[in-house]
Amino acid sequence: MLDPLRRIVLINMPSLLKIIRVIFALLIVSQTFYANAELLPEGDSSIENPRVERLIHDIFVNASRIERKTTDNHVWPVYSSFQTIGYAFESKDFIQIQGFAGDIINLLIGIDLEGNIIGVRVLFQHEPIFMHGLGITALETFLAQYTDHSVAERIIVDSSRSRSQSSAGEGTVIFDGVTKATVSVIATNDTLLVAALQVARQVLGKFTQSVAAQVRPEVFEELNWQQLIDQQLIAHWPVSRQALEQALDRPLADYPGYGFAQSNDNQPVTDLYYAYLNAPSIGKNLLGDEDYQRLLSSLENGEHAIAVMSGGPYSYLEDDFRAGKIPTRMAIIQNGLPMLIRDLAFYRFYDKQQPEGIKNFDNFRLFAIKGNGGFDPSLPVELKLNFDLRQNHLLGDNVNLSSSHQLPAKLFFHPEISEQKRIPIWQRIWASKTLEISITLLSLCLLSLLFIKQHSFTKHPKVITYGRFAFMLFTLFFIGYYAQGQLSVVNIYSILLTLRDGFNFSVFLLDPILFILWIYTFISLFVWGRGLFCGWLCPFGALQELLSSVAKRLKFPQWRIKDSSHFALQKIKYLILISLLIICFYDLAWAQTLAEIEPFKTSITLVFDREWYFVLFATGLLALGMFIHKFYCRYMCPLGAGLAILGYFHLFEQLDRRSDCGKPCQVCAVRCEIKAIKKSGEIDYNECIQCLECEVIYQDEHQCAPIMLANKRAKKALS
Repeated sequence: MLDPLRRIVLINMPSLLKIIRVIFALLIVSQTFYANAELLPEGDSSIENPRVERLIHDIFVNASRIERKTTDNHVWPVYSSFQTIGYAFESKDFIQIQGFAGDIINLLIGIDLEGNIIGVRVLFQHEPIFMHGLGITALETFLAQYTDHSVAERIIVDSSRSRSQSSAGEGTVIFDGVTKATVSVIATNDTLLVAALQVARQVLGKFTQSVAAQVRPEVFEELNWQQLIDQQLIAHWPVSRQALEQALDRPLADYPGYGFAQSNDNQPVTDLYYAYLNAPSIGKNLLGDEDYQRLLSSLENGEHAIAVMSGGPYSYLEDDFRAGKIPTRMAIIQNGLPMLIRDLAFYRFYDKQQPEGIKNFDNFRLFAIKGNGGFDPSLPVELKLNFDLRQNHLLGDNVNLSSSHQLPAKLFFHPEISEQKRIPIWQRIWASKTLEISITLLSLCLLSLLFIKQHSFTKHPKVITYGRFAFMLFTLFFIGYYAQGQLSVVNIYSILLTLRDGFNFSVFLLDPILFILWIYTFISLFVWGRGLFCGWLCPFGALQELLSSVAKRLKFPQWRIKDSSHFALQKIKYLILISLLIICFYDLAWAQTLAEIEPFKTSITLVFDREWYFVLFATGLLALGMFIHKFYCRYMCPLGAGLAILGYFHLFEQLDRRSDCGKPCQVCAVRCEIKAIKKSGEIDYNECIQCLECEVIYQDEHQCAPIMLANKRAKKALS
């Protein structure tokens, strides 16, 4: 059946190679013109653009006139008759956060004169999960949640906390995220909120403010804890039982389970402290010089760090709070707008838990305020604390209490221009995925140990057999389905495009599991070749192999392709890779569509929850792999082709061979289902998946023919 295809490929191979050379030459020439040409934006953002005008009218249904975009504030004033009813603006004019694909997400946002978000539309995005995975509808559904919410509300995206909006307290709302699109959702949320808050401060009178003050680094005085409080450098807010009971209009004895009954009536139910750490007189005295310098080095220019801690039976942190998250009980408000804060995860298990002098606080936390979030440390800040108290599983009460604090003016100066930068998304993501990162690193250490000591481990066949089966399960269910660590040719697009457009390392830090796997795979390519990833760390490869094992147990026939056809079919994946990489430079959206030749997104990322034709394609490949061992990996995988090209330069060939291998012994060649062992006995490391089965045979005196023959001759000589 495959002979005609083989003949077509072999006959036309010289022509195909010529075509590829011509395409590469054209690519080089076109890239030269591209580098010297003026790059037009993704779309004309002036009001003459019919699409933008139509979308603004779609957001402001009562609009009768839309003026041109202002040059100073970068907004389109929107009128109904002669009255301004709101403003429309593009997010890219205010913030450019790169998403998972390495491109920015550009949103068209409309707000009214009161700061309410009227609507949001997507102007540009290249997030793979929204292009061909979940689809653009999932992103539009997520953005629809912002409509009719004010920029003055504190919006938190966290599906795990969406049990009820009221539990977050007045002025705070919790939106559902999008499953399997965490990075893209965080980038979208930050893009929308930062842009909307900046516009509100610029054009809405009640939110406008002057240029933010900056810290005087030379102002420092050595002070102890009590002196910091006495000089108002640390805000102290004790919430008394009487104040809380008055706000609730009922005694705290009605709320069991919070420890109120065990506390003294004269003791605060919450004894909260707030400290602005960028100021040396506060940060150095509170953290110590070493940790203060470590904190400053971890912050981007313009970012702010605060410390919050509390005593008493009711903490400002909710019970399920995790490192890297946004607290829902506590909020920081300034000039009527919420600050975008997130836990820095500054103190971890390997650090001292908290500075000397405040060791009695179990919930000492450091938070970052985004540099472009509009925070001015010299102005008053309002600390808001939400008390969500349950009488029982049916009844409860929810009240907010607040306190104001302002730092001394001597700590700051007011510059004429203040350039502020945002908190990198990747820092928050890494801090929130400590467990996943730790498990992944541990598994890679174990895998490295196996490969380094493979000569010792392969002496024990059951260790390799059961160990490999267990690792395949781990790769599929943890790395694949749970941690979403499936590498893809789409990731290669991002690398090439960032090299072309200016390398930005932080783009690749957006997904810690993918970053760790890419770094490990890249290093391992030059040590052992492609086999370590393709044979052990690819979730789709693991799924194929596990299904193949099931098929063999069920006695499915195993089709073995002739050597001549096999060698011809192997070249298909390289042609696919080259075609995709060329296309990605000219039309990324088209290249991402064509990358669906990888069934990874369907089978691993979305777990077959998508359109029927994608599911049919993926299941068809898996079904074929139950008859032809790892069919997709051997003949179609563009990612495997790319890894094989780099893996060609590997340093070590640790799979042992004897002079008898291939001449005359063919045991390993026959048993190698991926056909990576030639009849000569030589191993083709470009195709080998390093399953180590041949190494087990090599050391097993009951399977290796040369050893069996040598043992037989030795016994005969002794007799």
